[in-house]
Amino acid sequence: MKRKVLLIYTGGTIGMEKDYETGSLRAFDFGNIFEKMPEMRLMECEVFVHPFAKPLDSSDMGPEEWRIIANYILKNYNDYDGFLILHGTDTMSYTASALSFMLKGLRKPVIMTGSQLPIGDLRTDAKENLLTSLYYASLYENDEAVIQEVAIYFEYKLLRGNRTLKYSAEYFDAYASPNYPILGQSGVHLNILKDNLFRCEPEVEFHVDEHISEDILFWRIFPGMHLSHFREIPKMKVLILQVFGSGTIFSSAKTQETLQEIRNNGTEIVVVSQCISGGISFGKYENSNIFSRIGAISGRDMTAETAITKAMHLIDNPSYTGSFADNFTRSLCGEITD
Repeated sequence: MKRKVLLIYTGGTIGMEKDYETGSLRAFDFGNIFEKMPEMRLMECEVFVHPFAKPLDSSDMGPEEWRIIANYILKNYNDYDGFLILHGTDTMSYTASALSFMLKGLRKPVIMTGSQLPIGDLRTDAKENLLTSLYYASLYENDEAVIQEVAIYFEYKLLRGNRTLKYSAEYFDAYASPNYPILGQSGVHLNILKDNLFRCEPEVEFHVDEHISEDILFWRIFPGMHLSHFREIPKMKVLILQVFGSGTIFSSAKTQETLQEIRNNGTEIVVVSQCISGGISFGKYENSNIFSRIGAISGRDMTAETAITKAMHLIDNPSYTGSFADNFTRSLCGEITD
């Protein structure tokens, strides 16, 4: 019996084609994808297509769309063996991270992919990304899904979704997972590195936790900036600071005074690194100790995208017991190194 995969098309470059008379890109009816890619009918799985009524540029994807996707997976969870989400590349890592926190007790593949060139382009990367993603979304052994998490497949690599970032707007190899190894790689054979795969706690039944707070602010620290500007910003629940190296910031009494004032107003402060690889280590350098003194939270080796969506998911979420800091610093679904 063939495995059944539900393909959810949200929008993005992968669903476009070039009008060779005008040279412009235009969206095509994704319901006709089998005409564009007849090789999909040769797959060893059955593919069912659900396109968004109005395809969205990935810059328009946000909490509302994350909830729509998560609840659609919930609605169809028992009817399909795997799920493939086609998504614009610019914010795919945000959506993958958010879904990883929202889809609790996941035991089926949720694969995300897109492309750098439209599916109708002569040199497109869309077809390989789409076809191989379908393989991963339908991959089972002994009647158990091999992939049981949200993953991104792009340019021959399968990556944990909440460990990814888009690092190139130009190359086909557009995504990186700097602090976690790949989950699989496609070549002549479809390889899986099973030791790198995530498994949720066995007692957790699949459900969706759609809590997402938008009361989050992300700020990149730069030399010479005036932290006094923070006083002009309305109170937020969480302030995520992207700081230098392994967790340093310019050290002065004024810096500590300003950040302590923010903390005293009830705002949680999370610290992540501007470096692509590595993470935060309070105490490694003197100029990082300020964060320990004010009670800031280390984002350790989380990507900025994951730190943002994790904070959005956790803050004021009644489903969690314990403090925001305790929940933020523990691994919920493989997004942080224990």
